[in-house]
Amino acid sequence: MEYLRLEFYSKLRIVCLMTLFIAQVCYGETDQRDVLAINSLYAALGYPPLPGWLVSGGDPCAEGWQGVLCVNSNITGIVLNGANLGGELGENLGAFLSIIQIDVSNNHIGGPIPTSLPLTIKILTLSGNQLTGSIPDSLSLLGQMTDLSLSNNHLTGVIPDSFQQLTPLVNMDLSANNLSGPLPPSMANLLSVTTLHLQDNHLTGFLDVLQDLPLITLDVENNLFSGPIPPKLMGIPNFRSTGNPFNTTIIPSPPISSPSPSSLAPQPPEIGPGIQVFGQPPPEPQHSSGKSKSLMSRKVFWVGIGGFLILLVLAFGVCFCISKRLKKKPPVKLSKNVQKSSSTVNVLKPSERRENDMGNKDLLAMSSTKSEKVETVAKSKDDHVIDMTKVNANSLTPRALPPQPSPRERVVVKPTAVPTSSSQRTIRTVNSAKFFSIASLQEYTNSFSQENLIGSGMLATVYKAELPNGKRLAIKKLDTATSRKWSDERFMELVSSMSKLRNENIVGLEGYCLEHGQRLFAFEYCENGTLYEALHLNDEVHEKLSWNSRVHLALQVARALEYLHEVCQPAVVHQNLNSTNILFDNELNARVSDCGFAPLLPSSHVTQLQGCGYGAPELESGSYTYQSDVYSFGVIMLELFTGRKAFDSSRPRGEQFLVRWAISQLHDIEALSGMVDPSLRSACSSKSLSRFADIISLCVQAEPEFRPPMSEIVQSLLHMIQRNP
Repeated sequence: MEYLRLEFYSKLRIVCLMTLFIAQVCYGETDQRDVLAINSLYAALGYPPLPGWLVSGGDPCAEGWQGVLCVNSNITGIVLNGANLGGELGENLGAFLSIIQIDVSNNHIGGPIPTSLPLTIKILTLSGNQLTGSIPDSLSLLGQMTDLSLSNNHLTGVIPDSFQQLTPLVNMDLSANNLSGPLPPSMANLLSVTTLHLQDNHLTGFLDVLQDLPLITLDVENNLFSGPIPPKLMGIPNFRSTGNPFNTTIIPSPPISSPSPSSLAPQPPEIGPGIQVFGQPPPEPQHSSGKSKSLMSRKVFWVGIGGFLILLVLAFGVCFCISKRLKKKPPVKLSKNVQKSSSTVNVLKPSERRENDMGNKDLLAMSSTKSEKVETVAKSKDDHVIDMTKVNANSLTPRALPPQPSPRERVVVKPTAVPTSSSQRTIRTVNSAKFFSIASLQEYTNSFSQENLIGSGMLATVYKAELPNGKRLAIKKLDTATSRKWSDERFMELVSSMSKLRNENIVGLEGYCLEHGQRLFAFEYCENGTLYEALHLNDEVHEKLSWNSRVHLALQVARALEYLHEVCQPAVVHQNLNSTNILFDNELNARVSDCGFAPLLPSSHVTQLQGCGYGAPELESGSYTYQSDVYSFGVIMLELFTGRKAFDSSRPRGEQFLVRWAISQLHDIEALSGMVDPSLRSACSSKSLSRFADIISLCVQAEPEFRPPMSEIVQSLLHMIQRNP
């Protein structure tokens, strides 16, 4: 019996293993529920041309679909920022089993935010799209979320009261939408939030709900918030609040034209920034039950002030009379208006002064101290009035305030970053880069029209500009999300460092723009497109790429990297080298673009670089050095050699990633003739192919320390050209 039992269990184990094997063969590595969810998302997006993505079925984790991150058999992330996506998000995002990150920012996705969202999500980034509708109440279910960004969309309605369970949330950005209404009470539960962006909306009400949050950055500019700013918020290191009608934060000045004591009582507060009088805190908003008491106390306060002023004037008058008598001159009588009471004090407006009175012999400057100044101006010997317009703001009345926007007005244009004094100092240090104003760039690009659009990427949109002298430039306009992360000073430091990169094989920085919160670069214009287009899209240019011209192109790119890695001090690592960043000038010389752009790159670009086939193996551990650039250069050489894309989802699974397919064949002379671009097979010798392949194999080695420096690669390519001119 024991033998039979063991035999039964042995057979059962075999059956289970076979079942598992068959399941893997039939369904692949990715959980089928995640496959269905990503197929549904792909359909909602309108089937964009994403490498690896399939209309139905497929194995995203095993096949390495672009922007798809996996752990074991589950999809854990979708990162497709700046991928030119359209369509909508659909209603099946909640079907993903274990996804923790969705980043589809800076695309053209429309429609509403799905009400069904993955409960496991931690990072949800939908900024820079065309989303409409309101923020769904289902946010309340996302109890693991740490980062939420919905900025720069067309969202409307109120912010839902759905933050009760979102205590892990650290960063939230709802800026640049059309949100309205007050802040929901449940925002007080965001006990981990450090960064909150609410600017450029139509939000109303008070900010009290935010006062106990551990905020480091808070931006509420250009809204309709009112009421006093809670004192706790004033202590936030990065707090921006301009462009709001905070309307109960000042004690108003008394009326300046009424002669009665009752007119000295304050009117309802005017709109303006908070100013304290006599060191007292600004008044709190009063409820209807306490209005009469407040008005009475204010009347008493201002009547006291009026009485004090009258006594002061009388004392000055007495002193004046005594001084006149001592000089044996006829005494000057004080006007009856002053002698009667505070009700007859006539306060002159500045517009009522007469300049010719200043030259009158009877002009009497009675007193001037550090804290107060009172002048008496005689209209005649028997008639004197008191000019209160020069009373010091700290002792009597608030100083004049600049006009503030009314609650119906909304200031959208942010303070101009250039020219501020600090920016001007920085600008003067950037000698080789010209400053362009927004107005001039709008003129040169025809208001950034579609016909001048060159392309868009993960960081910026590029437009062609033509200057009045006929010179052309490529204007790279940073997207809003990227711009917001950079202060004016850091941006100018980047401009300064990029302007110093001067090499014939690098696309040079010609100028920049820093105005109204916009950050733009002006680069040299290369009119013949990119290497990617020449190899894979433009048949006319492809025909011009002979074997010798391709070797020369490789040498030009190698020299650009040699300059960045070994000439520049400190060394510059490109970090985003691929065939779309290699441009052709009017003589079809290769010029490397985006040099010095690495500080602007988001962390997600590493995933994109790997998904496109240019990422070195060490990028999986987050390590990127100049040797990683060498690997990407090796992939570009492979493209020149084979005419294939670095990643091509249309090819069989084993040939989709160019390096994986080619690496084992680079030392096989017979295989090389079959790998080379079909248009070159009769135009190059096997010895030349072998030398080129040897350089490639050194560049794409898995261990970064074994890859040669770019100076050695330059010398190897020079030897090839010298032997085969």
